[in-house]
Order: sequence, then structure tokens, then C-alpha cells
Amino acid sequence: MSLLQVVVLAIIQGLTEFLPISSSAHLILPSAVLGWPDQGLAFDVAVHVGTLIAVLSYFRKDLKRLICAWCGQCFRGNPSAEGRLGWAIILATIPAGIAGLLFDNFIETHLRSIMVIALTTIGFGLLLGVADQRSTKTKTLDTLGWKQALIIGVAQALALIPGTSRSGITMTAALALGFDRVTSARFSFLLSIPIIVLSGGFKGVELLGATAVPWGQIVLAVALSAITAYCCIYTFLAWVDRVGMMPFVWYRLILGVVLLLLLATGQV
Repeated sequence: MSLLQVVVLAIIQGLTEFLPISSSAHLILPSAVLGWPDQGLAFDVAVHVGTLIAVLSYFRKDLKRLICAWCGQCFRGNPSAEGRLGWAIILATIPAGIAGLLFDNFIETHLRSIMVIALTTIGFGLLLGVADQRSTKTKTLDTLGWKQALIIGVAQALALIPGTSRSGITMTAALALGFDRVTSARFSFLLSIPIIVLSGGFKGVELLGATAVPWGQIVLAVALSAITAYCCIYTFLAWVDRVGMMPFVWYRLILGVVLLLLLATGQV
């Protein structure tokens, strides 16, 4: 890849990993629409490492309290809201992990088309809009129970389909369950940590046998995706309660329609 392609794709990953607009769709589009070469497995691992660094850095204090509370609940029998949140994150991760193991090859082979991306971009965008408009937005993380965590986890499994958006579908599910926007976003971001670790680790194992890894591009991709993702998390949490989800819904609808038009005219 050229330097321009590395920079653009790393920034796209950083911006779209945590916004409800699908990072996988946006990373597929440059090769399909612009004719860019596939970024390859090493680059995918690199940008996921970058976004992991970002979310760990932003939530470092929360994670320290959460881990301590979870350990206290497990080993000393001290129940707490943060300890329950730790269990909720673990529970909500299981469905996506199982779905990834069972359906990853099928999805890679059959569902990475522009048509699928266009339809899921539009469909799940509309669901996000409905959930945001109809949600009571009264619940916070302190009230998150195991049933709600499991529902959000099952929704997260759908994000394996390109165009769905992991953050988008988990926020949609949380909003539909009555959680406020900031709570929905925070739980979605915390839930991304084990998923990124699992997916990055899975791809990393595949990468072990690779040769001639372009380390200069890899380091640049990690740094750019980390910086962009951190800024994205900070800005999104600061503004989401004021601007709501509709700007992202409209973006998804426009993007989906543009993709369908490109397909209809034979340009992709």
C-alpha cells in the first residue's frame, strides 16, 4: 500500500470503530469503490491494536475499578455494581465469540459484498433511529442485569455481518432496553475491549506464518488509529446526549443509497 492509503485507512478505522456506522464496511469500501488493494491481514491486526490502545487508555480508571470490584466479588464475596458490570461484559461477549467461531468462514465467503453492506447499512441505521427516538432513556449502568447484558450480547453477534456496526447494534439494543445514550455508548465501548482482543488475537495467530511484514506501515497504522479512536471516543461521549443518534442514522441512509446507486450503474 502507498503511504496515502495507510494514512486514510488507519484514520477510517479509528473514526468508525466506535461510531455507529460500521468500521468493517468502511474498510471494505476503498478497495471496492476506488480500486485500492486489499489492506491485508497485518494491517487489519495493526489498526485493531490501535483502537484497543485507545479504548484501554480512555477507560483506564474505569477498568481498574471494574477489575478490582470483579475480583473482590469473585474471591472475597463482596458484591458491587462494578463487579456486576464485569460479569455483564463477560456474559455479553459470549454470543459474539461463539458466532465468530461458527460463522466466520461463511461470512467472509458470502457476506462481504457491496449489496450486503448497502442493505445492512440502511436497515440497521433505521433500527438505530427507531430505538433512539422511542427509548425511555431512564436506565443507567447500575441497573444493567444479566438478561439485558445477554440481549445486548446477542445483538453484538450480528455485527459479524459487514455494514451492521458493532457499536451501532449494541447501542441500538441498549437504547431499546431503555438505557440512556451515554450509558449505551459507554457499555458498547467497554464491551469492545474483549471483542477486539479476541478478534485481534484470532487474526494474529493467522499472521504468525506470514513473511515480509511492512513494519513501518504497521507502526504508523497503529499510531494513527489509536490517536483517531481516542479522539473519537472522547468527542462522541461528550456530544452524544446533545446531538443524539440521528446524524449517524442519516449518514448511514445516505451511504447505503449511494452504494445501491453505484451498484445499479455498474460502477462497483
